[in-house]
Amino acid sequence: MIAEELINHMIPPLKSTDDAHKAIVWMEEFRCMHLPVVDEGQLHGFISEEIILESNNIESPLSSFKLVGKDCTVQLDSHFYDILKVANDQHLQIVAVLNDEEKYAGVITVQDIMISFAQTAAIQMRGGIIVLSMDLIDYSLAEISRYVEENNAKIISSSLIEDPLDKGKIKLTIKINQVELNRIVATLERFGYRVIGRYNEIKRDTGEKEKIDMLLRYLDI
Repeated sequence: MIAEELINHMIPPLKSTDDAHKAIVWMEEFRCMHLPVVDEGQLHGFISEEIILESNNIESPLSSFKLVGKDCTVQLDSHFYDILKVANDQHLQIVAVLNDEEKYAGVITVQDIMISFAQTAAIQMRGGIIVLSMDLIDYSLAEISRYVEENNAKIISSSLIEDPLDKGKIKLTIKINQVELNRIVATLERFGYRVIGRYNEIKRDTGEKEKIDMLLRYLDI
């Protein structure tokens, strides 16, 4: 998904000559915390209800306010990962999209991105999830994929974050196109990977195992 495909055409831009009261009404109507202020294709930044209330003057034109997020922009062909990074770096839930001429083309909300992402095959496909912890230097998705595929499964998505509790380590989350994870987890652990979480898997019936354990305890006696 790229920015051009994610533009929310229902959210209109304000003009710098619009007053703050209009901005508040529109924010309530479109359920946005911020709205872009644009004149002749030029993005001036974003206005928020908080900025307006701090001034205590809703009759003032938006040109009199100190706007935020002027650099909270992406290009039409920006990938949605880059859009999320810009939104996070700018601490906003909305990002402006500029065309090749650096003119305003629309906005994307983080909510729009999440909804679109939730509709992707990686989310919709049935499968189990495994979370691994490792040193960054030991990370090799190709190697992990090989161990998964040796168990007749495929990785359908993966994500990587730095471990907030240990800066030298990472957490890798992989989604597998199977919900029976025991063999895959055993293989990964056999090759030194530390599994710290597993989700959406089918739990096998442990009745037979419990019976065997009881028999072994009986024989010990």
